[in-house]
Amino acid sequence: MERSSETELARELITGSPEAFDRFVEHFRAKIFNFSWMMCGQREDAEEVAQDTLLNVFSNLDQLREPGRIRPWVFQIAKNACLMKRRRSIFAPAPTQEVSLDGLQGGPGKDGEPLRLQVADQAELPEDKVLQAEMRTMVERAIGELPPIYRSVMLLRDIEELSTQETSAILDLSEDTVKTRLRRARVALRQKLDRYVRHTRTVAPEPASKE
Repeated sequence: MERSSETELARELITGSPEAFDRFVEHFRAKIFNFSWMMCGQREDAEEVAQDTLLNVFSNLDQLREPGRIRPWVFQIAKNACLMKRRRSIFAPAPTQEVSLDGLQGGPGKDGEPLRLQVADQAELPEDKVLQAEMRTMVERAIGELPPIYRSVMLLRDIEELSTQETSAILDLSEDTVKTRLRRARVALRQKLDRYVRHTRTVAPEPASKE
């Protein structure tokens, strides 16, 4: 959904349109859940954060002064919910495990089934799509391995496509700090991807003999 469409959705949401509530949950639930899981590191925590975020959004719609800022406003609430979850789990170690977006599950969709990012069976994909799927997995793994201070910036700027100004407001950082962390995150990501590609080429099986 384009930002302009999100703005229109926000206006309908403010008027109390039931259809807008359904569309909002359908559009933002997976986004919130993915962000929360990548940041919190635990599926159960991400589910609770997503639930809390949606409840806070619906409870505080009167505070949304600018419908055009619905996306950064939602992620500001999600970030705060993540921080609250981390405070309640203060003795838990910081998340270090790799998280693949392909395995993320959100809350129930319209049919009552969990929302999931669908990825086709690689065995059924043409060769170029298999390569795309493999690269996507590499990117997700590399992002999951980034330190949280870089991961949060990359998720908001490069994945959710928020502006530097919006990201700095959400993370309570200066715009220069956001730019610096994003630059370092991208460098680290490229380095990780280079290593993955080299490793993949090293361990690739020999082509079958035609004899």
